[in-house]
Amino acid sequence: MQTSESHRADKSQQSLVFFDLETTGLGQSCEIVQLAAVSGGHSLNLYIIPRCRMQRGASKVTGFRVRRRRLYLHRQLVLTNSLREVLVSFIAFLQMLGRPLVVGHNIRRFDCPLLARALDELDLRAEFESSVSGCVDTLPLAREMLKGQCLKSFRQENLVRELLGVNYKAHDALEDVRALQALYGVLQPTPELICKHKFTLDTMENKPAPLSKVPCKIPEQRPLWEHFRHTVTVTESKAEELHEL
Repeated sequence: MQTSESHRADKSQQSLVFFDLETTGLGQSCEIVQLAAVSGGHSLNLYIIPRCRMQRGASKVTGFRVRRRRLYLHRQLVLTNSLREVLVSFIAFLQMLGRPLVVGHNIRRFDCPLLARALDELDLRAEFESSVSGCVDTLPLAREMLKGQCLKSFRQENLVRELLGVNYKAHDALEDVRALQALYGVLQPTPELICKHKFTLDTMENKPAPLSKVPCKIPEQRPLWEHFRHTVTVTESKAEELHEL
């Protein structure tokens, strides 16, 4: 009995991908610098040299700086990939997990519009949409679930501190998604509440459409895994080059 329940829990966990971006600023014209995702013990963490300048406030908060076409995080040089390589790798990560639900904090108003713009630019939006079952923003979700708890702020960092009793290195996308995965495990929203807050890139500017009672059929997987492996190889090659400098 315990084995069966554990197996169901594992499947449920693997169907969620927690996602976050770090960017050059807060406006809708800013660009992606870091993309991170985690699902259970699986994680993806990639960096991009932006085409526009980092805003001073964003650099101060995130620790990212660009100098001579190289990206530094807290003064340490980090390996980077092109925007296309990062997006294709993210899509491959999603496809490996069988059309998961993408979960993030404040993603409906910020991360997802930026992601959609980047996907459109590289003609990858359809590929992304076919690789996920939808998106859920934990900011309005938490506001609804915790509205009677008199919290001062619904920022993720504050929610993690209040509900989990821990502090973490916020404004690093990988640390943010790991913390959000733990926070989501504590919140444990009901399927009905998840359905209420579910949206897609096409519906994110409108109210979420009600989830169909007919379960979505997962199509036969045709992941971009080969490209993902190539991206990893590119990253490793860059690491060797940097080591020789």
